[in-house]
Amino acid sequence: MLLYLDSYKLVRFKTILWVIAGGGLLTITAYFVNGFMLSMAPMEMKYFSRYVSPVVEESLKALVIVYLFRSHRIGFLVDAAIMGFAVGAGFAVVEAFYYLYTAGDANLGVWIVRGFGTAVMHGGVTAIFGIVSQTLTERNMKINPVLYLPGLLAAIVLHSMFNHFVLPPILMTLSILAVLPPILYIVFGRSAAHMHEWLELDFDADANLLEQINSGKFAQGKIGRFLQDFRSKFSGPVVVDMLCYLRLYTELALRAKGVLMMRENGLDAPVGDRTKEKFTEMVYLEKSIGRTGVLAMRPFLHMTRKDLWQLYVLDS
Repeated sequence: MLLYLDSYKLVRFKTILWVIAGGGLLTITAYFVNGFMLSMAPMEMKYFSRYVSPVVEESLKALVIVYLFRSHRIGFLVDAAIMGFAVGAGFAVVEAFYYLYTAGDANLGVWIVRGFGTAVMHGGVTAIFGIVSQTLTERNMKINPVLYLPGLLAAIVLHSMFNHFVLPPILMTLSILAVLPPILYIVFGRSAAHMHEWLELDFDADANLLEQINSGKFAQGKIGRFLQDFRSKFSGPVVVDMLCYLRLYTELALRAKGVLMMRENGLDAPVGDRTKEKFTEMVYLEKSIGRTGVLAMRPFLHMTRKDLWQLYVLDS
């Protein structure tokens, strides 16, 4: 349903399956970590499930989302919501199979609560972690780990509140089903509006930059002065490669935004061999320029995490 609501189709279904599988593997990890914690600090299971297991489980699930942030696979709130819910779904499915094995004689009401309550809770709180973290980090290239803490704390608190069972299980399940879908719907709407605005503004900026480079009249502009400053620090061929890299990066960024605009209108354009060749050329230029050169060019590359994400979307 979440994938269907995503008008830009930013997340590939195959990626979702991998993320669900990753969430399932975390259930096994959480089983052993919780067992170790319980053996180290014996306490009643009631208190352990309220105050310890939410910390363990939400921290483990958060690791998958952090990896997706660091590998530039999340660029907008909608991506964070889908990926977060996928991690929680995988976790909940494997957990449910475990309980089915250990408590197979439980009545139907138990499985309704686990399926529509606990399982949706797992997906929902991890989605909230992703949404909060995306909101706090989207404008940063290097993410301060501290910025992940508010979302993680929110997920832990909500998980702990659920395990307190302040309401009867059935009412708790109905409350989750009544509250979570509207929240995700609002997030998707805000993300779509924000993305439309970003595409329009960034498209114009990239188009102007590419026009300056292709016109040959950039020597007196910012780009020309920028490259002139590096003549004393880099060899002539490297400076030329830096200009080629800047042009190629901007072309690919424009192409990615064009693809996303087409998706917004219900169309999908194949990447094509020519675009794939440009990625190969960009990798070669990165090696020629070196890490220092790429970092020095970052002000002109608009090298934010969101821009790297759009290139990932195009390359995938």
